[in-house]
Amino acid sequence: MHSKSIIIAFKFSFSYFMNMDTRQLETFLAIIQRGGFAAAAKEVNLSASAVSQQISALETDLGTALFDRSRRPPALTVKGREVQAAARSILRIVADTKAAIEGEDVGGTLALGALRTCGTHILPNALAQLSNNYPELRFRLTIGLSEDLMADVISGQLDAALVADHVAVPPGLQWTLVFTEPLVVLKPSSVPDKSFEVLVRDLPFIRYGIRVPLARQIDTEIARLGLTVRQIVSVNTMSAVVGCVQAGLGFAIVPYAALRGLQTEALDWFPFGPTPIRRGLGIVQSPNSRRAKVLEKLSEYLSSTGNVEPGEG
Repeated sequence: MHSKSIIIAFKFSFSYFMNMDTRQLETFLAIIQRGGFAAAAKEVNLSASAVSQQISALETDLGTALFDRSRRPPALTVKGREVQAAARSILRIVADTKAAIEGEDVGGTLALGALRTCGTHILPNALAQLSNNYPELRFRLTIGLSEDLMADVISGQLDAALVADHVAVPPGLQWTLVFTEPLVVLKPSSVPDKSFEVLVRDLPFIRYGIRVPLARQIDTEIARLGLTVRQIVSVNTMSAVVGCVQAGLGFAIVPYAALRGLQTEALDWFPFGPTPIRRGLGIVQSPNSRRAKVLEKLSEYLSSTGNVEPGEG
């Protein structure tokens, strides 16, 4: 068969393959990654009943139960775990094949994940620069936790994600440092200039209360300094931490990214630690990503956007 005929036949086969309802597989993986049907419904923008219907249809097609619904939350069956691995492979094959046929390495939709602190200023500004280079490129941005984002990269739902260091990168992925940023002590501007030790003594501490590497890093450094803080509130988003400081509730420790693009007249800050503590942020992706060219350019723009040293507030 001539090469042109091979291409035509391949495109026909792919068209037939794409008629398969991969949405069911995406929903299936979302349930696993988000810990339940209700959480997955928000992730895939469906009602809870629609999610249930999709999974029931998938189970009917496969002739086996994927979840043990007698448990709360529903747990994967043995067959369900087997389908999980297959679903990830299928979605990756679909994405890679579609990109190869449609020439999407520098076009189409680039699916990216990012931590919340990077999703409001650093990544959007880098994407704006990337868009100027690749005007045919569209973006789908997902904000979440490092572990969830990396799971989405593994499953093929994301091309790459911007996550911090101090996380265990799953086998099959690579993490490349893009920039580092300092952690800063944040206080209301109405509070006179004070050292960190005096702030700890005089003001309540607003804690980033979520089990992520950044929160552990902050807690570890405070303990290393031998200080005991007086916690007034625990908050699970960095924007809310900043808001609590702006309201005068106390002081906090935040990455500088949390302040980028904000109106900060009501805030002052200074570096955290005798030797300023930093965290690294980088791109996690498949080593053989079809998006390597675009992601390399994105890393350049993230580096120039992220590597900005703050002056004291």
